[in-house]
Amino acid sequence: MTTLTAAHDELFKRLPDECYNSFETLYNSCRRQRENSHDLWEQPRDVMLTHDMTLCAGEDGSERRLNDWSFSQLCGMAGVQKGTVNRLTAKTASKVLEETLPRSGKPLQLLQTDDVVRSVHGVAYTRLWNAELLDVVQEFASDFTPPQKAADGVHTGLYCGEQDLFAFLIDPTGWTEINGEAFAPGFFVYNSEVGKRSLGCQTFWFQKVCANHLVWDATAVTEFSRKHTAGVREGLDEIRCMIETLVKYRNDRRDGFARIMKIAMTERLGHDADEVTKVLSAEKIPRHLIKEALELARQQGGFTIFALVDALTKLTQSVRYAGDRAELDTRIGRLMSLAV
Repeated sequence: MTTLTAAHDELFKRLPDECYNSFETLYNSCRRQRENSHDLWEQPRDVMLTHDMTLCAGEDGSERRLNDWSFSQLCGMAGVQKGTVNRLTAKTASKVLEETLPRSGKPLQLLQTDDVVRSVHGVAYTRLWNAELLDVVQEFASDFTPPQKAADGVHTGLYCGEQDLFAFLIDPTGWTEINGEAFAPGFFVYNSEVGKRSLGCQTFWFQKVCANHLVWDATAVTEFSRKHTAGVREGLDEIRCMIETLVKYRNDRRDGFARIMKIAMTERLGHDADEVTKVLSAEKIPRHLIKEALELARQQGGFTIFALVDALTKLTQSVRYAGDRAELDTRIGRLMSLAV
Protein backbone atom coordinates (compact mmCIF):
# COMPACT_ATOMS: atom_id res chain seq x y z
CA MET A 1 0.00 0.00 0.00
CA THR A 2 1.10 3.56 -0.63
CA THR A 3 0.46 7.11 0.59
CA LEU A 4 -1.12 9.52 -1.92
CA THR A 5 -0.08 13.16 -1.54
CA ALA A 6 -1.95 15.01 -4.31
CA ALA A 7 -4.74 16.38 -2.08
CA HIS A 8 -2.18 17.23 0.62
CA ASP A 9 -0.14 19.26 -1.89
CA GLU A 10 -3.23 21.13 -3.09
CA LEU A 11 -4.20 22.00 0.47
CA PHE A 12 -1.04 24.00 1.07
CA LYS A 13 -1.21 26.04 -2.13
CA ARG A 14 -4.91 27.00 -2.18
CA LEU A 15 -6.24 30.30 -0.89
CA PRO A 16 -9.48 30.33 1.13
CA ASP A 17 -11.45 31.84 -1.77
CA GLU A 18 -10.55 28.81 -3.90
CA CYS A 19 -12.20 26.38 -1.43
CA TYR A 20 -15.75 25.03 -1.83
CA ASN A 21 -17.77 23.39 0.93
CA SER A 22 -19.77 21.07 -1.31
CA PHE A 23 -19.67 19.54 -4.76
CA GLU A 24 -22.87 21.42 -5.61
CA THR A 25 -21.37 24.85 -4.94
CA LEU A 26 -18.22 23.94 -6.88
CA TYR A 27 -20.27 22.68 -9.82
CA ASN A 28 -22.53 25.74 -9.89
CA SER A 29 -19.53 28.07 -9.80
CA CYS A 30 -17.87 26.26 -12.72
CA ARG A 31 -21.11 26.26 -14.69
CA ARG A 32 -21.58 30.02 -14.18
CA GLN A 33 -18.00 30.65 -15.20
CA ARG A 34 -18.53 28.71 -18.41
CA GLU A 35 -21.73 30.64 -19.16
CA ASN A 36 -19.93 33.96 -18.67
CA SER A 37 -16.89 33.00 -20.78
CA HIS A 38 -16.21 32.91 -24.49
CA ASP A 39 -13.31 32.51 -26.89
CA LEU A 40 -12.01 35.22 -29.16
CA TRP A 41 -9.98 34.23 -32.21
CA GLU A 42 -7.79 37.12 -33.28
CA GLN A 43 -4.90 37.63 -35.65
CA PRO A 44 -1.74 38.61 -33.73
CA ARG A 45 -1.54 41.90 -35.64
CA ASP A 46 -4.96 42.85 -34.26
CA VAL A 47 -3.96 42.30 -30.63
CA MET A 48 -2.59 45.45 -29.03
CA LEU A 49 -1.41 46.40 -25.54
CA THR A 50 -2.18 49.86 -24.20
CA HIS A 51 0.22 51.89 -22.07
CA ASP A 52 -1.60 50.78 -18.92
CA MET A 53 -1.17 47.09 -19.89
CA THR A 54 -4.75 46.40 -20.94
CA LEU A 55 -5.33 44.35 -24.07
CA CYS A 56 -7.33 45.55 -27.06
CA ALA A 57 -8.70 43.03 -29.55
CA GLY A 58 -11.76 42.41 -31.72
CA GLU A 59 -13.73 44.63 -34.01
CA ASP A 60 -14.87 46.92 -31.20
CA GLY A 61 -11.32 47.38 -29.90
CA SER A 62 -12.59 47.34 -26.33
CA GLU A 63 -10.05 47.07 -23.53
CA ARG A 64 -9.70 43.88 -21.51
CA ARG A 65 -7.69 43.33 -18.35
CA LEU A 66 -4.99 40.68 -18.09
CA ASN A 67 -4.71 38.47 -15.03
CA ASP A 68 -1.47 36.99 -13.72
CA TRP A 69 -1.75 33.82 -15.81
CA SER A 70 -2.56 35.45 -19.17
CA PHE A 71 0.19 38.02 -18.55
CA SER A 72 2.63 35.15 -17.91
CA GLN A 73 1.53 33.49 -21.16
CA LEU A 74 2.11 36.69 -23.14
CA CYS A 75 5.59 37.01 -21.66
CA GLY A 76 6.29 33.39 -22.63
CA MET A 77 5.10 33.97 -26.19
CA ALA A 78 7.26 37.08 -26.41
CA GLY A 79 10.31 35.25 -25.07
CA VAL A 80 10.90 37.75 -22.26
CA GLN A 81 11.20 37.08 -18.54
CA LYS A 82 8.07 37.92 -16.59
CA GLY A 83 10.16 39.06 -13.64
CA THR A 84 12.01 41.53 -15.86
CA VAL A 85 8.81 42.93 -17.38
CA ASN A 86 7.32 43.38 -13.90
CA ARG A 87 10.21 45.68 -13.00
CA LEU A 88 9.39 48.08 -15.85
CA THR A 89 6.83 50.85 -15.95
CA ALA A 90 3.52 49.90 -17.56
CA LYS A 91 4.32 52.08 -20.57
CA THR A 92 7.74 50.50 -21.09
CA ALA A 93 6.43 46.98 -20.46
CA SER A 94 3.68 47.35 -23.06
CA LYS A 95 6.27 48.62 -25.57
CA VAL A 96 8.54 45.63 -24.86
CA LEU A 97 5.72 43.15 -25.44
CA GLU A 98 4.50 45.01 -28.51
CA GLU A 99 7.93 44.68 -30.11
CA THR A 100 8.63 41.09 -29.07
CA LEU A 101 5.29 39.28 -29.45
CA PRO A 102 5.25 37.07 -32.57
CA ARG A 103 3.18 38.36 -35.46
CA SER A 104 2.66 35.16 -37.44
CA GLY A 105 -0.40 34.49 -39.58
CA LYS A 106 -1.82 31.94 -37.15
CA PRO A 107 -4.63 33.29 -34.94
CA LEU A 108 -4.51 33.56 -31.18
CA GLN A 109 -7.20 32.06 -28.94
CA LEU A 110 -8.18 34.40 -26.10
CA LEU A 111 -10.43 33.21 -23.28
CA GLN A 112 -12.47 36.11 -21.94
CA THR A 113 -14.60 36.03 -18.77
CA ASP A 114 -16.43 39.31 -18.19
CA ASP A 115 -13.77 41.92 -19.02
CA VAL A 116 -10.75 39.74 -18.09
CA VAL A 117 -8.56 37.79 -20.51
CA ARG A 118 -7.89 34.57 -18.59
CA SER A 119 -5.64 32.84 -21.12
CA VAL A 120 -3.88 33.24 -24.46
CA HIS A 121 -3.19 30.19 -26.64
CA GLY A 122 -2.26 29.22 -30.15
CA VAL A 123 -4.30 27.05 -32.49
CA ALA A 124 -3.04 23.72 -31.06
CA TYR A 125 -4.77 24.19 -27.70
CA THR A 126 -8.21 22.62 -27.15
CA ARG A 127 -10.21 23.87 -24.19
CA LEU A 128 -12.17 21.53 -21.92
CA TRP A 129 -14.40 23.26 -19.40
CA ASN A 130 -14.26 22.37 -15.72
CA ALA A 131 -18.05 21.97 -15.79
CA GLU A 132 -17.72 19.25 -18.44
CA LEU A 133 -15.48 17.22 -16.15
CA LEU A 134 -17.80 17.74 -13.20
CA ASP A 135 -20.75 16.61 -15.35
CA VAL A 136 -19.06 13.20 -15.55
CA VAL A 137 -18.52 13.11 -11.79
CA GLN A 138 -22.12 14.13 -11.11
CA GLU A 139 -23.46 11.45 -13.47
CA PHE A 140 -21.47 8.49 -12.17
CA ALA A 141 -20.44 9.38 -8.59
CA SER A 142 -23.25 11.56 -7.28
CA ASP A 143 -23.08 9.97 -3.82
CA PHE A 144 -19.35 10.62 -3.36
CA THR A 145 -18.53 13.51 -1.02
CA PRO A 146 -15.43 15.51 -0.07
CA PRO A 147 -13.45 14.22 2.94
CA GLN A 148 -13.51 15.92 6.31
CA LYS A 149 -12.21 19.48 6.35
CA ALA A 150 -8.50 19.85 6.94
CA ALA A 151 -7.12 20.71 10.38
CA ASP A 152 -7.30 24.44 9.60
CA GLY A 153 -11.09 24.21 9.19
CA VAL A 154 -10.88 25.90 5.78
CA HIS A 155 -9.54 23.53 3.14
CA THR A 156 -12.12 21.06 1.89
CA GLY A 157 -10.52 19.03 -0.91
CA LEU A 158 -12.68 20.89 -3.46
CA TYR A 159 -10.77 23.71 -5.14
CA CYS A 160 -11.16 25.97 -8.15
CA GLY A 161 -9.15 29.12 -8.84
CA GLU A 162 -8.42 31.24 -11.89
CA GLN A 163 -5.91 28.66 -13.15
CA ASP A 164 -7.23 25.17 -12.39
CA LEU A 165 -9.63 22.81 -10.63
CA PHE A 166 -8.96 19.93 -8.23
CA ALA A 167 -11.57 17.75 -6.52
CA PHE A 168 -11.02 15.01 -3.92
CA LEU A 169 -14.06 12.80 -3.34
CA ILE A 170 -14.69 9.64 -1.33
CA ASP A 171 -17.62 7.35 -0.58
CA PRO A 172 -18.20 7.46 3.19
CA THR A 173 -20.61 4.51 2.95
CA GLY A 174 -18.35 2.30 0.85
CA TRP A 175 -16.22 0.84 3.63
CA THR A 176 -15.54 -2.87 3.59
CA GLU A 177 -13.74 -4.94 6.20
CA ILE A 178 -10.81 -7.02 4.97
CA ASN A 179 -9.01 -9.11 7.60
CA GLY A 180 -9.94 -6.55 10.21
CA GLU A 181 -8.89 -3.58 8.06
CA ALA A 182 -11.27 -1.11 6.41
CA PHE A 183 -10.98 0.09 2.81
CA ALA A 184 -13.12 2.68 1.01
CA PRO A 185 -13.15 4.04 -2.58
CA GLY A 186 -12.05 7.52 -3.57
CA PHE A 187 -10.68 9.54 -6.45
CA PHE A 188 -9.09 12.81 -7.52
CA VAL A 189 -10.05 14.70 -10.69
CA TYR A 190 -8.31 17.77 -12.03
CA ASN A 191 -8.37 20.10 -15.03
CA SER A 192 -7.48 23.57 -16.23
CA GLU A 193 -9.50 25.72 -18.62
CA VAL A 194 -6.47 27.94 -19.23
CA GLY A 195 -3.66 25.42 -19.86
CA LYS A 196 -2.11 25.35 -16.38
CA ARG A 197 -2.36 21.55 -16.04
CA SER A 198 -3.60 18.47 -17.88
CA LEU A 199 -6.99 16.82 -17.58
CA GLY A 200 -6.70 13.85 -15.23
CA CYS A 201 -8.11 11.38 -12.73
CA GLN A 202 -6.74 9.01 -10.08
CA THR A 203 -8.92 6.34 -8.47
CA PHE A 204 -8.01 4.21 -5.45
CA TRP A 205 -9.14 2.29 -2.37
CA PHE A 206 -7.80 3.70 0.90
CA GLN A 207 -7.81 3.15 4.65
CA LYS A 208 -7.50 6.63 6.13
CA VAL A 209 -7.46 10.34 5.24
CA CYS A 210 -5.56 12.42 7.79
CA ALA A 211 -6.23 16.02 8.88
CA ASN A 212 -3.83 17.30 6.20
CA HIS A 213 -5.53 15.22 3.46
CA LEU A 214 -2.80 12.65 3.09
CA VAL A 215 -4.43 9.45 1.82
CA TRP A 216 -2.91 6.58 3.79
CA ASP A 217 -2.58 2.94 2.76
CA ALA A 218 -4.02 3.28 -0.74
CA THR A 219 -4.25 0.26 -3.00
CA ALA A 220 -5.60 -0.50 -6.51
CA VAL A 221 -4.36 2.95 -7.58
CA THR A 222 -5.14 3.82 -11.22
CA GLU A 223 -4.15 7.10 -12.87
CA PHE A 224 -4.87 8.80 -16.20
CA SER A 225 -4.01 12.20 -17.69
CA ARG A 226 -4.45 13.85 -21.09
CA LYS A 227 -3.02 17.09 -22.50
CA HIS A 228 -5.34 19.74 -23.92
CA THR A 229 -4.83 18.88 -27.56
CA ALA A 230 -7.37 17.82 -30.19
CA GLY A 231 -8.14 14.52 -28.42
CA VAL A 232 -8.71 15.91 -24.94
CA ARG A 233 -12.45 15.10 -24.94
CA GLU A 234 -11.59 11.45 -25.48
CA GLY A 235 -9.99 11.77 -22.05
CA LEU A 236 -13.45 12.40 -20.59
CA ASP A 237 -14.50 8.97 -21.85
CA GLU A 238 -11.50 7.42 -20.09
CA ILE A 239 -12.30 9.23 -16.84
CA ARG A 240 -15.96 8.25 -17.14
CA CYS A 241 -14.88 4.62 -17.49
CA MET A 242 -12.53 4.85 -14.48
CA ILE A 243 -15.15 6.35 -12.17
CA GLU A 244 -17.86 4.03 -13.45
CA THR A 245 -15.58 1.05 -12.80
CA LEU A 246 -14.81 2.27 -9.28
CA VAL A 247 -18.51 2.69 -8.52
CA LYS A 248 -19.36 -0.68 -10.08
CA TYR A 249 -16.74 -2.37 -7.91
CA ARG A 250 -18.21 -0.62 -4.89
CA ASN A 251 -21.78 -1.60 -5.74
CA ASP A 252 -21.24 -5.10 -7.09
CA ARG A 253 -18.13 -6.20 -5.29
CA ARG A 254 -18.27 -5.03 -1.72
CA ASP A 255 -18.49 -8.63 -0.67
CA GLY A 256 -16.51 -9.82 -3.67
CA PHE A 257 -13.73 -7.31 -3.08
CA ALA A 258 -13.39 -8.48 0.52
CA ARG A 259 -13.37 -12.11 -0.64
CA ILE A 260 -10.72 -11.46 -3.30
CA MET A 261 -8.57 -9.45 -0.90
CA LYS A 262 -8.73 -12.20 1.71
CA ILE A 263 -7.62 -14.73 -0.89
CA ALA A 264 -4.92 -12.34 -2.11
CA MET A 265 -3.60 -11.99 1.44
CA THR A 266 -3.10 -15.74 1.76
CA GLU A 267 -2.60 -17.07 -1.80
CA ARG A 268 1.05 -17.21 -2.84
CA LEU A 269 2.25 -16.46 -6.37
CA GLY A 270 4.99 -19.04 -5.97
CA HIS A 271 6.92 -21.08 -3.44
CA ASP A 272 10.17 -19.21 -3.96
CA ALA A 273 11.61 -16.11 -5.64
CA ASP A 274 12.28 -17.91 -8.94
CA GLU A 275 8.66 -19.06 -9.31
CA VAL A 276 7.33 -15.60 -8.45
CA THR A 277 9.75 -13.97 -10.91
CA LYS A 278 8.42 -16.18 -13.71
CA VAL A 279 4.81 -15.20 -12.95
CA LEU A 280 5.58 -11.48 -12.77
CA SER A 281 7.73 -11.60 -15.91
CA ALA A 282 4.83 -13.23 -17.76
CA GLU A 283 2.75 -10.18 -16.81
CA LYS A 284 5.50 -7.95 -18.31
CA ILE A 285 6.52 -6.40 -15.00
CA PRO A 286 10.04 -4.90 -15.41
CA ARG A 287 12.79 -6.99 -13.81
CA HIS A 288 14.20 -4.14 -11.70
CA LEU A 289 10.74 -3.68 -10.10
CA ILE A 290 10.39 -7.43 -9.57
CA LYS A 291 13.65 -7.58 -7.63
CA GLU A 292 12.67 -4.71 -5.32
CA ALA A 293 9.10 -6.02 -4.91
CA LEU A 294 10.35 -9.44 -3.85
CA GLU A 295 12.41 -7.90 -1.08
CA LEU A 296 9.50 -5.72 0.14
CA ALA A 297 7.08 -8.68 0.05
CA ARG A 298 9.54 -10.85 1.93
CA GLN A 299 9.59 -8.23 4.71
CA GLN A 300 5.77 -8.42 4.87
CA GLY A 301 5.87 -12.13 5.50
CA GLY A 302 5.82 -13.85 2.12
CA PHE A 303 5.06 -13.84 -1.57
CA THR A 304 1.29 -13.48 -1.33
CA ILE A 305 -0.60 -11.82 -4.17
CA PHE A 306 -1.53 -8.89 -1.95
CA ALA A 307 2.01 -8.37 -0.63
CA LEU A 308 3.42 -8.30 -4.16
CA VAL A 309 0.69 -6.04 -5.58
CA ASP A 310 1.14 -3.73 -2.61
CA ALA A 311 4.92 -3.63 -3.08
CA LEU A 312 4.71 -3.03 -6.83
CA THR A 313 2.08 -0.27 -6.41
CA LYS A 314 4.35 1.46 -3.93
CA LEU A 315 7.34 1.20 -6.27
CA THR A 316 5.53 2.60 -9.32
CA GLN A 317 4.95 5.90 -7.49
CA SER A 318 8.61 6.73 -8.25
CA VAL A 319 8.15 6.21 -12.02
CA ARG A 320 8.74 9.59 -13.62
CA TYR A 321 6.15 9.70 -16.41
CA ALA A 322 2.42 9.41 -15.66
CA GLY A 323 1.77 7.42 -18.84
CA ASP A 324 4.38 4.79 -17.94
CA ARG A 325 3.11 4.69 -14.36
CA ALA A 326 -0.49 4.20 -15.50
CA GLU A 327 0.50 1.35 -17.82
CA LEU A 328 2.43 -0.40 -15.04
CA ASP A 329 -0.46 0.07 -12.59
CA THR A 330 -2.78 -1.58 -15.11
CA ARG A 331 -0.46 -4.61 -15.40
CA ILE A 332 -0.12 -4.81 -11.63
CA GLY A 333 -3.89 -4.57 -11.20
CA ARG A 334 -4.30 -7.64 -13.39
CA LEU A 335 -2.42 -9.68 -10.78
CA MET A 336 -5.46 -9.38 -8.50
CA SER A 337 -7.41 -11.54 -10.98
CA LEU A 338 -5.17 -14.43 -9.89
CA ALA A 339 -7.01 -14.35 -6.56
CA VAL A 340 -10.42 -15.02 -8.16
